[in-house]
Amino acid sequence: MSISSDKSSPLRIAILGGGRIGSAFAFHLARNARHEVTIIARPNSARLAQLQRDEGIVTTTHEHASATICDTLDENIPYDLVVVTVKDYQVRVLLPVLTRCAARKIHFMFMTFEPDRLRQAVSPERAVLGMPFLQSDFDANGHLKMSVGKRETLTDDPEWAQLFKAAGLPARHEPQMALWLRCHVPLGVAFESVAVAAVQRGWGASWSRARTLALGVRTCFALIRSQGYEIYPKDKARLEKLPVFIVAGMLWGLARISAFRSLLATGKTECCAFVDDMLASTPTAAPSIDLHAIRAMKPE
Repeated sequence: MSISSDKSSPLRIAILGGGRIGSAFAFHLARNARHEVTIIARPNSARLAQLQRDEGIVTTTHEHASATICDTLDENIPYDLVVVTVKDYQVRVLLPVLTRCAARKIHFMFMTFEPDRLRQAVSPERAVLGMPFLQSDFDANGHLKMSVGKRETLTDDPEWAQLFKAAGLPARHEPQMALWLRCHVPLGVAFESVAVAAVQRGWGASWSRARTLALGVRTCFALIRSQGYEIYPKDKARLEKLPVFIVAGMLWGLARISAFRSLLATGKTECCAFVDDMLASTPTAAPSIDLHAIRAMKPE
C-alpha cells in the first residue's frame, strides 16, 4: 500500500518507544491524521502503566489521542510502518524482532554512526532513516507537552515525509540521510557531553572541557573523511573549518543555557556508546587519527 494511492485510508502504524519523541509522533499520527497507532513501551515501566491508564496520549492541554498500548512488538502484524524512536544503543537488542516482523517499512528515527548496520539488519528495501526535530516533554502527571516549530524532521523516504506533514509535523525528504546522520554524531556527542559537564559543575562547563570537545569534533570529522566520506551538509563542512576556539566558544556558551542542559544532559550513556562506535570504526581510518581526542569526548 502507498499513502499516495489512497489518502483516505488510515495506515496501521506502530511506534516503538513511548518516550517524548515516540509519544509526540503517536499523538500527531493518531489524532491529526487518524491512523491506527500502536505504542510499544518498555515492559514493566512507569511509562507503560501511564499509557495504559490513559489509553493513549494525553497532553498538558487535555487533548487525547487513542492508541493501542503494548509492551512488545507483535511480529505477525503487517504494519504499514514501524517508527523506531528508541536510542541507537537501545535498538540493538530489538533488531532480531524488527528483522523478523511483518512490517512493510521500518523507520529508524534517531542519531546513528552506523546507518548501514541498521539497513542490513532489516533489509535495505524495508529500512528508512530519519532524524526527529520535535520539542516535547512530560509534566509531573505524565502528560505530554509539545512545541512543533519550523525545524523539519528529516527522512530519506519522500512517502513518509508526506505522511508526517499531513499529520501536522514539519518534515522534508533528505536524500543523503545516512551521511547526514554519520556526520551529525560528532556534534551530537559534543552537545551531550558539554551538557553533562555543565550539570556536574552546577552552572556551566569549563573552558577546558569545551575546548577538549571542540578538538574531538574536528578529529571525528577527520576520521569520517579518512573513511572516504565527505562532511555533509554544508553547515557541518563550514563548522569543520572553523578555528577550535570558536567551536569551543559555541559549546561553552550553549552549556550556560538551562534549556539546553535539561534537554541534553540525560544523554551520558548514549554519548559513551557513540564514542565507542566511532572508535570501533577506526580500522578503516587513517593511522594519523588521534584516537585519544575522540576518547576524551566521553563524559567525565
